[in-house]
Amino acid sequence: MAILWHKHVNGTHYEIRTAGQTRRLYTDGVFHSQFNPNRPVTGGVWDLLLLPAFFYPAGDLQRILVLGVGGGAVIRQLLHFIRPAAITGVELNSVHLYAATRFFGAARRNVVLHHADAVRWMQRYRGPKFDMIIDDLFGEADGEPVRAVQAERCWCHTLRAHLAPNGVLVANFISTLELRHSAYVMDRDLSRRFKAAFQLTTPLNENAIGAFLRMDANRCDLRNRLRATPGLNPELKTSRLSYRIRRI
Repeated sequence: MAILWHKHVNGTHYEIRTAGQTRRLYTDGVFHSQFNPNRPVTGGVWDLLLLPAFFYPAGDLQRILVLGVGGGAVIRQLLHFIRPAAITGVELNSVHLYAATRFFGAARRNVVLHHADAVRWMQRYRGPKFDMIIDDLFGEADGEPVRAVQAERCWCHTLRAHLAPNGVLVANFISTLELRHSAYVMDRDLSRRFKAAFQLTTPLNENAIGAFLRMDANRCDLRNRLRATPGLNPELKTSRLSYRIRRI
């Protein structure tokens, strides 16, 4: 891949690499985002962050919060497939925000991006609740991605408090084991506040995505909506969408 842009900031090295129309964001060699406007299905973890939106009928998710914007890949996917009324993004890394707006096309009229610490931002937020919250807060340690905020009881309850009555909370984990040890699963008081919970994985990544819904849902409805969505039907030979799903 060719290097489109690079920069050193406070000892951290950032790169935007390209291959055709595909752009990737790397921070100290850690792969953070990928997007191609002509092929919005990435084949990676960002697809899994998008998929829980399809538990809901078209138009039901109008206000979406993305914690951890990175290069803005999932924001671009939401804009392409869901088209909500408003997307709010919160990102601590100012270079990532710069990359998201300049190189990944995340700056749109219905997208508001905040340069802020996500924990403090959520604690201070007093606005309308969100139909969908995506927790994709990651950093780097020893050249590997790590969750920036542990999914402990306090944090999980904070996110749930800002979720609409029929909303979905989506969280990215390094592994299935990390998901299974999160408060969403281990804390009985928290887990029973959601009517349905699913784990999504892909053969191409070790990450596990948890989807926690405040309404009942099933895999059949999800699959049917994916089949009916141009570019997302996994049964077509041309589809790049590959995922596994199971109830938690």
